[in-house]
Amino acid sequence: MDGRANWQSIDDRAVPLDPIPLPAMEIPVCYEPEFGFDLEHVATHASLDGKEVVHLHSAAEYRVHCVGFTPGFPFLGGLNPKLATPRKDIPRKEIPAGSVGIGGKQTGIYPIKSPGGWNIIGRTPLRLFDPQKDPPALLRAGARVRFRAITREEFERAMT
Repeated sequence: MDGRANWQSIDDRAVPLDPIPLPAMEIPVCYEPEFGFDLEHVATHASLDGKEVVHLHSAAEYRVHCVGFTPGFPFLGGLNPKLATPRKDIPRKEIPAGSVGIGGKQTGIYPIKSPGGWNIIGRTPLRLFDPQKDPPALLRAGARVRFRAITREEFERAMT
């Protein structure tokens, strides 16, 4: 029997296992204007007010589709279609680490300071990428995520 036949017989006997469902990771986000500098733009685009944008964004459960662009940047699917907003025509040269944005039909989190063209609606105090940790990225493909709105004071406490 050649090696290929052995692999085929192993594949035929393999039973796919359902992954153990883990609870969604909660990401705190401060949606105040100083952190969400495009929140009003997203609201206007969606014909909503800022509070409705925050409510819809934090009410959904998201799935990490992939991680990339910058180390640890999660592309999250599950955005309420009302919030879908095209990316900016001209990207900003610098987006602060922890910024939460909407780009088209996805939401994502900038783990490090970088350029970017997504509409920034808030910021998390969590560190999404730390090269000293194992693994260095907080989120991985397939993870479930929920956002929780926090106050500026909660954000500042979490940063200390």
